[in-house]
Amino acid sequence: MNSIAKSFLPDIQPNLLAVNSQDQSPTYQFGFLDSFAKKEIRRSLLKAVAIPGYQVPYSSREMPIARGFGTGGLQITLSLLGKDDVLKVIDQGSDESVNAVNIRNFISKTCPGVSLTKHTPEATIIQTRHRIPEFPLKLGQVLVLQVPYPDPLVIVEASEAKRKQMHGEGDYARLWVKLYEDMVKFSEITISHRYPTRINGHYVIDPSPIPRFDVPKLHQSFGLHLFGAGREKKIYAVPPFTDAQPLCFEDIPFRVENFDDVDGRRRPCHRCGSTTSFLDEFLDEQGNCIYQCSDSDYCNTMLMQAKEDSYATNS
Repeated sequence: MNSIAKSFLPDIQPNLLAVNSQDQSPTYQFGFLDSFAKKEIRRSLLKAVAIPGYQVPYSSREMPIARGFGTGGLQITLSLLGKDDVLKVIDQGSDESVNAVNIRNFISKTCPGVSLTKHTPEATIIQTRHRIPEFPLKLGQVLVLQVPYPDPLVIVEASEAKRKQMHGEGDYARLWVKLYEDMVKFSEITISHRYPTRINGHYVIDPSPIPRFDVPKLHQSFGLHLFGAGREKKIYAVPPFTDAQPLCFEDIPFRVENFDDVDGRRRPCHRCGSTTSFLDEFLDEQGNCIYQCSDSDYCNTMLMQAKEDSYATNS
């Protein structure tokens, strides 16, 4: 082997480093991804942060989960994680869903030393699917969102080349027509999730399948929001303190989901009593509709706080 080849060896780090001779379990390098993949993703993230809302293409790697189950978000998380980080993984607000548990277990095996938490304020990196946590992000926190379809124009334009041109020119006329047609046909905009949102006054993004309730949380947030679409090989970002405005007409303001009852009163969470969180609808054993916080950590925290307040009052 010549000296030139040897000089490159230290930078070449395959995913699989060794196999444990006792239990035959594989030992991976920290973060699973090779160093070249991490460097590329980090460069793409820097460009995405520098140009808020711009879709940065990257070479999405094969992951040990199927595309469409969070490979884009997982690659971003693995590229950012360090041994001093604290990670939280949620799926539709829950820490205990199958997707969240599997991703958390995978990261714990490939990123030894990284602390795991279920409490949002304690985390430095939060990977999520379909929800933004109820607790407001703090300065320095990073929220990584899994994205199935990154381009909001895909519903009105099939050609990716044409969509790129439309984004560059800020031409979203056909998207506005789609919203107008909804108003004509249904007297309201029918987009319940993936609501098109203008970032920093220019690019319109697909904020992932989060409900309307979560879209205002992107606006002037203290945290960094990173979006990864592994199947579509795109990364984009909403930096801290950035304007994020959902598309709406001047005379028809944007509105979020309504959790009021027939009397116009806001339904509380049946478990913690919160009247400010996004609620999921369930059927109890008697077939009655009940409403509960979608964010399990927020619900548990509010429940614990209510118990402490009750104990302090009684004592």
